[in-house]
Amino acid sequence: MHKQIGILKHNGTIKVFPVQGRTRRAAVSLVQKHTNPGSLYCTDEWQAYASLRVREERIVIRKERECPKDRNHINWIEGFWSYAKHWLYPYRKVPKKFFYLYLGKIRCLFNHKREDISPYIIKTAQSH
Repeated sequence: MHKQIGILKHNGTIKVFPVQGRTRRAAVSLVQKHTNPGSLYCTDEWQAYASLRVREERIVIRKERECPKDRNHINWIEGFWSYAKHWLYPYRKVPKKFFYLYLGKIRCLFNHKREDISPYIIKTAQSH
């Protein structure tokens, strides 16, 4: 099973990636590729993120009963994962090799939830 990384960008959009093999190198490489120097990293306790502390400032969000402890929180990214789980539940039998496509669809819907995306969908459908 792949671990998924979600990155909340400063502009409020979400990016998501599967981490092949759940390795530290793959996780940190994705984070470094898709973030800017000087970024603040708020992560969960997955040990793979430990080397981010060397690169920039990192806050570890420790959870107690699925809720962040202290004042530090990651509500936006946690909100995305809750949204994703809700929408992906009917597709729980999807082959792993296609899961990222479903997750990409959810990411797009989440990032554009306040917009009418029907013109984009129609244009895309007509071009194929």
